[in-house]
Amino acid sequence: MKRTTITLLFLTFLLAVGVACVQESPPAGMAATAVPQIVRVVETVDTSAVADEVIDEVVDEAVAAVKAELEATIVAQQAAIDQAATVAENAVTSANQANTTANTAIAEANAASDIANASTNAQFDFALQQTLVELYDRINPSVVYISIEGASGFQVGNGSGWVYDTNGHIVTNNHVVEDAASLSVQFADGTIREAVVVGRDVDSDLAVIRVDNVPETAQPIPVSALNAVDVGQFVIAIGSPFGEEGSLSFGIVSGLGRSLESTRLTATQGRYQLPLVIQTDAPINPGNSGGPLLNLAGEVVGVNSAIATLSGSNSGVGFAIPVDAVSRIAPALITDGAYKYPYMGLGFNTLTPEGLAQIGLEGVNGPAVVNVAPGSPAAVAGFIPFNNNTVGDIVIEIDGRPINTFDDLNGYLVLGTSVGQTINMTVNRNGTILILPLVLGERP
Repeated sequence: MKRTTITLLFLTFLLAVGVACVQESPPAGMAATAVPQIVRVVETVDTSAVADEVIDEVVDEAVAAVKAELEATIVAQQAAIDQAATVAENAVTSANQANTTANTAIAEANAASDIANASTNAQFDFALQQTLVELYDRINPSVVYISIEGASGFQVGNGSGWVYDTNGHIVTNNHVVEDAASLSVQFADGTIREAVVVGRDVDSDLAVIRVDNVPETAQPIPVSALNAVDVGQFVIAIGSPFGEEGSLSFGIVSGLGRSLESTRLTATQGRYQLPLVIQTDAPINPGNSGGPLLNLAGEVVGVNSAIATLSGSNSGVGFAIPVDAVSRIAPALITDGAYKYPYMGLGFNTLTPEGLAQIGLEGVNGPAVVNVAPGSPAAVAGFIPFNNNTVGDIVIEIDGRPINTFDDLNGYLVLGTSVGQTINMTVNRNGTILILPLVLGERP
């Protein structure tokens, strides 16, 4: 830029001087004619052309300088872009490599987890298998095959049972032995003994028979604690389905709090119900009746009694009498030959929400009294049934225990009380809360 400025100043100077061709005068004192003329020839300069040439040169130099600067800038910017692209490409490559490494690590971790899970499952399956094998070896000698002979002396049925104590008592179902003229029991070691009926209870479908000289291998099977069964827990059944002695089946507890109706009719043509019955999907078939339902500790949690079926064979819904009933009823059958159930003399039904709303008792829970047997403990206690003209009693508590359904009431009455015991029954009578003491009688 400085060079361009100097060139322009020089051009301006030339224009100002006005260079041209001139003839100089002779020095003073010399004759004009005597001295030869000295002619200085000065070339005439076209200043306008020079200026244009200089300007063109300056412009060209400026353009070249700008172009060079732009090219340098573009080259630098392109280099920066290329460098950034390279860095980005390297970053993407590194990220892809890291992602691949992470995916590989995840895949390896998942594979290791699958192997660990498979190993754990295999260990669990093996442990469960070993438990079942050990349990069967220990319990099966105490499970018996019961053969029922009729009056003709021929076998008319069979069932299962299990050794209850060291005195030769065996628990089975009432329906297995109720029509027997004679009984024989076969143990797992092949020993056969004649048996006699000690006691039967039709309402619980339990019975106790007895044999002499029980084999040493047939030890009493322990019973579990009361209320120690949970839905989902593993259980096994051992018995003689279709006469196949010593068969084991495996399943879970499918439900609790079921009820089994008695096979006998009451005086009012109703049926008593056994509460707290266990539902299981462990296969139970004819011949399993009377055999034990056991937990994995080898304790009896129930006595296999019935199945729900349309074909007569197992459909995945079997029922077992709870050990809570066995622990109360079996000892009475051994000592007395029968079990005495507590009795109130009440008939119940369940009111619908709409029915409760009609009598102004919305939200009241509990079985409604619909029948009071004349002269019964409930009649003495002053219970009032529902009828067309009277709003009766709804039981809401017994001895301070909330009663929401008939199953709640029946469960406590059958397995939590005894004949002669006084219970306090809280009722809602048309919105008024009353406590009615009731002395339990014996079920007729």
